[in-house]
Amino acid sequence: MRILCVLLPHFPWRCEVRRNPTLAGKPALVVQSKDVAGSPKLVLDWAPELDGLQTGMPLQQALALHGQAALISADIPCYRAAFHEILDALEHISPLVEEADLACAYVGIDGLQLIYPDDNAIIAAVRAAVPEAFLPRMGIAGNKFLAYLAARRSPPGGHQVFPGDAAPLLKDLPCDVLPVSLKSLEKLREFGLKTLGQVTTLPTGPVQSQFGPEGKRIWELAAGIDNTPLYPRMMETAREESATLPSVTVSLEAILFTVETLLRRVFDSLISKGMGVRSLDLWTRTWNAEQWERTIRFKEPAMDLKNALARVKRILEDYPQPGPVEQVGMKITGLGYPRGRQRSLFSDMRAREHLAEDIKQLESRLGNPQIYKVKEVEPWSRIPERRYALTPTSR
Repeated sequence: MRILCVLLPHFPWRCEVRRNPTLAGKPALVVQSKDVAGSPKLVLDWAPELDGLQTGMPLQQALALHGQAALISADIPCYRAAFHEILDALEHISPLVEEADLACAYVGIDGLQLIYPDDNAIIAAVRAAVPEAFLPRMGIAGNKFLAYLAARRSPPGGHQVFPGDAAPLLKDLPCDVLPVSLKSLEKLREFGLKTLGQVTTLPTGPVQSQFGPEGKRIWELAAGIDNTPLYPRMMETAREESATLPSVTVSLEAILFTVETLLRRVFDSLISKGMGVRSLDLWTRTWNAEQWERTIRFKEPAMDLKNALARVKRILEDYPQPGPVEQVGMKITGLGYPRGRQRSLFSDMRAREHLAEDIKQLESRLGNPQIYKVKEVEPWSRIPERRYALTPTSR
């Protein structure tokens, strides 16, 4: 498998410059706040000439370094719309396009030899698909992680190809390039592991014992091994709807009415396909550009407006808005067909099935295991903690 990674550095900033060319060459910060009223503002992006900044850095810390920088409120819906236009263009080059993150995409390029005879032809097609102002960085390799590193090492507007054995190129790279949790990165620093080469000198067993399930992935990535498959972006699941309210409001009824209008458009388009909504991202934007967003998953695909709206209403009630809402939108991230089921004839089995479904719905809403069961591990051990373990009931 050969993967092409497309990185768009400082993508939010360049989107703002496209809308307002007078910002070009001026020091500025693109800032956002969490969807909680009164939460501190964080840095999302910045002008390329500014240094010493990181995504997610508190605004006050950034202003201590660049006190004269102008502040721009992040317009996440605008950035997403611009990025999806680029993804649509990439799908004309290859049908296998994965939206990894905002401003990062992976493209499967196997089997394109009849259209693009070599890598240079593919790179030229990608350059033509991405607006020149975004200065894409591109990398080609045998897996997603290596392609990402190759793109990071390429110059703006350029590309780099990693060979099959890229281990010698990785040993001196810092551990910060690993796409793992922040907690694991901090733990690597505490252990004095600064480069990928230092990680690979350790046996996999001790790394797993210290970092848990993520330890194996850390060691494999440091060695240039990434077996993560490509998850192509499905056009029908990338549908987005949004609307601007006639006036800003904090009324739940007004927001819910707008959501109902957007959902009705979605279900009208799904009637002929016999499909329902399996998951969606709901977002709002306040009058002072604060962003609120929640991912909503359904135990079974919602096949009608009533069921979907009931779930959305509960989310809006449980998670209040950070301020008066000016804009509402949603992105459909998953579609599905209804599933038929044959229930057990025995009442005790039906009760277990109902309980399992309730647990599955709870975990779907909260995003991680919530109910555990006690399982024997080493009942003969003299250490009580080793005799039993808690395991999620859904496994």
